[in-house]
Parts: sequence; structure tokens; C-alpha cells
Amino acid sequence: MDARRRLLSAWRTVTLVAMAVAGMAVLTALVITLGEASRQRDRALAAQSHSYDVMNLARALQGTMAKSEAALGRYVISGDQRLGQSYFDDWRRAGENVAQLRRLTADNAGQQQRLAWLQRAFRQRGEELAATALATNYGKNSQALSRYYQVRTSPALEAINAALDGLIADERTLLEQRTSQAMTLVNRSTNAAKILSIFGVLLLLGMIALGWLTMRVLAGRAVAQAEADSQRERADDLASAVTAATDELRVQEARLRQVQKMEAVGQLTGGIAHDFNNMLAVVIGGLELARRGIASGSLDVLRHVESATEGATRAAALTRRLLAFARETAINPEYIDAANLFAGLRDLLDRTLGDGVTVVIDDRSNGWCARVDRVQLENTLVNLAVNARDAMDSRGTLTITARAQTLATTSTHGCAAGDYLALAVTDTGHGMSAEVLDRAFEPFFTTKPVGKGTGLGLSQIFSFAKQIDGDVLIASTPGRGTTVTLLLPREIENTQAETPSAIHEMALHEKVHDTALSILVVEDDPRVLAATVGALEELGHIVASCDDPTRTATTLAHMPAPDLILSDVLMPGLTGPEMIAGLDARHRHIPVLFVTGFAGDAATVNLGNRPVLRKPFTLAALEHAVDAAARRDRAHAIAAE
Repeated sequence: MDARRRLLSAWRTVTLVAMAVAGMAVLTALVITLGEASRQRDRALAAQSHSYDVMNLARALQGTMAKSEAALGRYVISGDQRLGQSYFDDWRRAGENVAQLRRLTADNAGQQQRLAWLQRAFRQRGEELAATALATNYGKNSQALSRYYQVRTSPALEAINAALDGLIADERTLLEQRTSQAMTLVNRSTNAAKILSIFGVLLLLGMIALGWLTMRVLAGRAVAQAEADSQRERADDLASAVTAATDELRVQEARLRQVQKMEAVGQLTGGIAHDFNNMLAVVIGGLELARRGIASGSLDVLRHVESATEGATRAAALTRRLLAFARETAINPEYIDAANLFAGLRDLLDRTLGDGVTVVIDDRSNGWCARVDRVQLENTLVNLAVNARDAMDSRGTLTITARAQTLATTSTHGCAAGDYLALAVTDTGHGMSAEVLDRAFEPFFTTKPVGKGTGLGLSQIFSFAKQIDGDVLIASTPGRGTTVTLLLPREIENTQAETPSAIHEMALHEKVHDTALSILVVEDDPRVLAATVGALEELGHIVASCDDPTRTATTLAHMPAPDLILSDVLMPGLTGPEMIAGLDARHRHIPVLFVTGFAGDAATVNLGNRPVLRKPFTLAALEHAVDAAARRDRAHAIAAE
């Protein structure tokens, strides 16, 4: 039934279009026909007018010549000069009439031939009459009269009359022919217009009938549309119910994912607890042995303390990896090129990977730079190198390549097209299967035995790359090795803004503080506050402490000349950046060094491009950070000068 309705609707549409086209064609043909009839009538009228003009002019020429000859006869008899002038003027007008006839009949070769005869006879007749007038003018009236009567029957006059009569007869015949042709064409056009008018009326009647049928169809369609709207409303109600059910299903799916995530975290807990227990065992054991060594006077105290320090360092590194995976690590971006990066990385890789792995470094980056956190980038490369070593069973060749790469299109993970500093780590290990490669970036996924890996390595690297709008690409063939490529967005280093002149360089490398610095430490944890104050005093500085960031201004007011503020980032009441921003104009010039061990919500905190020291830190790291913060302030002061 629906197919039949569609067929009928299509048939009506085609018929309506065909009738509309036919109507337009009829209307166009009718307009063209009437226009042609009008043009034919205009041409016939123009031809008639032309013929009448020729005949009238011919008659006028005959009359003018007769008038001129009559005036000449009177002039010969009377000798009156006025009559002679009248003869001359009339004959001159007759000559103008001959010239005008020549112009009017220029399109007719036969008439032109007659006019040629007429002109010759007219000139001959004019010469005859002129001789008569000349004799009269000299007083030879008898001779002039004799000449006048003699030329009245001259051949020239007969030729003129014959030419004019023939011209008039030809023009009358031509007029009759043109009129007959025009009338024939007008009649044909009129008959065609009648036929087209009848056909147009029939088309109009057909369109009226088709319009009536269309109105009936539209009325039926309106009823069908109402029924369809009712069905659509019921469908919308059903869709709303389906949407509500889908939303509920998504909620349940999200809960299921959360449960699965918690299960994965539970699976991860064992590995993390194992690693932390090992590290804590090293720390506690080392400290216990050191305490006993001190009591007994043993010489191995330093070795036990170094062992404990190593365990604590490993625990801090694991914490940083966990925070980086969750995107919680504070970053301190700087311009880094491959040459400087590799210069400081080779020794670290050699010590980490062991003698069984040959490290090959190839810099083809053309000096391109990236702006990233150096510590995070080094940890990323070390992490990739350790994974490569494990894939090679500690035997093989590890190649780290830096190159300049331009992406013409968006990468697989949505990395935008553009210029990138590409760091590729290639091993000669056993490679990855397609199934493992698909899950390589999946959190908590690892192919290593229990206790050998947490599954955060590649996830952490992927998270780090996405933080800086970069990407990580993996190419692997089972049995032939793996290449992991880290794409870092290229940055053009502003050497004028960040590289001081030679004089400034000399000033920057000088020792900033020849004497102790006056430092204010702001920290809400009393144990960390005491340890930090003790470390700074051990380095020879004068230290004031504040455990409440809201009392920082009061503490500064009691310090004679503070040289540095060392502050934690996250504290109750005020964050470190908020506290610094709230200082009055007297203290805003004081250099600031932020210290943090957790950057969770601080990822949204603006540190004002100030230096950051990560917890836990060594005494040497603290000394270097304090010196760098003061040197940074000194550099700004020199640049301002």
C-alpha cells in the first residue's frame, strides 16, 4: 500500500511538472508568435510607407519639373527676372528630388537602374532649358521662344516621364507583393496563436483538475501526518524510557568500572606493599645497625647510614612514580635539548643497566628543544631503559635516538600535527605480541612476575606525554625488539630572555652568599619544620620558623633583613602561593623557594614560575636549591639594572 501511494504521488508530481513545462512552452511559443506577427505587421507598414514615399516623391518630381518649365515659358515671353529666378529655384528642387529618390531606392537594384536613366535624362533636359533661359537673359527673346517650343517635345523629357512612370509602377507592384506576404504571415501567426491559446486553455483546465486532486491528496496526507505525529509521540516516550534505562545502565557500568578499578588497586597493593616493606626494612635495618654501631664504637656506622639513605631514596622514587601516574607531580619546566640531556644521562644509564647492556646514543635532533620537567623526562627515559634491559634479559644493545620530526596529521592518540623532538628508545629484546601491545598503556598491566613490576611504567610515561601535549608511540616485532618513541612538542628557546650576557654569566656563577642567609621556613608539619630548620642551620644559615601561613607577615616583620622564604605548597588555611601573593609591598621582593612532596590539588595552583624543591631531599639538594633561588633573584636584579 505504501509503495502504491509513493508511486501515485510520484506520478502526480511528474504529471504536474510536465504540465507546468508544457504550459511554459505554450506561453513562450505564444509570446514568440505574437511578437513575430507584430514584427511582420510593422515591416509591412514600413514597406507601405516606403513605397508611398517613393511614389509621392516621383509625383512631386514631375510636378516640380512642370512648374519649373512653366515659369521658364513665362520668363521667355515676359522677360521678367523674377520668373527666371522662380524657374531656377524649381529646377534646383527637382534635382534634390532626384537625389532623394536615389537614396530611397538604394536597396533595389532595378530602381537604381531606372534612376540612372532618370539622372542622365534630367541632366540633358536641364541643359536644354538652361540654353533657353540664357538666350532670354541676353535679350534674344525670339530665339529663346523658338528654343522653348522646340524642347517641349524633346526625347529627354519623354525619357524622364517614362522613367518616373516605370518607377511608380514598379514600386506599386512591390508594395502589393510585400503587403500580400505580410498579410499571409500575419494570418499564419494569428492561426498559430489561436491554436496555442486553445492548447493553453486545455493545459489550464488540466492543471486545475490536477490541483483539485492534489488538494484531496494533501488532505489525506494531513490525516496521515496526524497519525504519524501520534506514533512519533509514542516513539519519543519509548525513546525517553530507553534513554533513562541507558543512563541507569551507564551509572551501573561506572560503578562496575570503579569496582574493577578497586580490584586492580587491590591487586597492585601487594606489589607496592612488597616494595615498600623491602625499602623500609633497609631503612630500619640500616638505622638499627647504625645505632648499635655508635653504641659499640663500630666503624661501619657510615655504611649502615648510606644503606638506609638508599632505601629511603628508592621509596621516594616509587612515591614519585605513583604520583606521576595519577598526574599529581609538580612540574618545573625548562628548555632542554638532546645534547645536554644525553650528557647528563649516559653515566646514570651505565650505572643502572649494568655491563651486559651496550648503550648507543645518536643525536640527530638538529638542536631542537622541548620545554619539560628535566627530572620527569630523565625518569621517563630511565624507566624505558630499564624496561628494555628486562626485555633483553640484561644482554643486548640499547639505542637512544633523538631526531627532529614533523607530524603532517594527527597521531593515533590525538597528538596535533606540528614539530616535535622525538626521543626513541630501541632494544634488541624479545618484542611484544599484538595482544600485549594493545594493553601496553593500560594501568596496572604488566607481563613481569609478581614483585618485579607494578604496571605503572608505561602508564606513567603516557601520562607524562599527555601532560605536555605530546605522545608515545610503540613499534614492536616479536623476536626482533621494541622501539618506544616519545614525542615532545618543539619549543623555540628565547635566548634573549633566558641567556644573560657574558657579564651577567660571570655574576651568576659567583657565590651568592659569602655569609649566612636569613631564611624564613613556613611549614605546617612540626617534624618536617624541625628537620628543615635543622638542615638549614647545619648549612650555616640564620633560620626563623613559622608553622601557620596566616602568621607569615607577622614573623617577617620581626626579622631584620630576610633573604629567602622557604615555604611548603599545600598547607591548611592558605597554600604557599596564596600566602606569598598576600604579602605586602615591603616583602614582595624577597626570593621564594617552594618545597613540596605532594602536588595533588596543587596542579591547579599557580606557583608564579618560582623554583620548586621536592620532598624528600638531601642536605646537598637543599643547599643547591637555596643557592639557586638566591642566584635567580640576583640574576633578575642584574637584568633589571
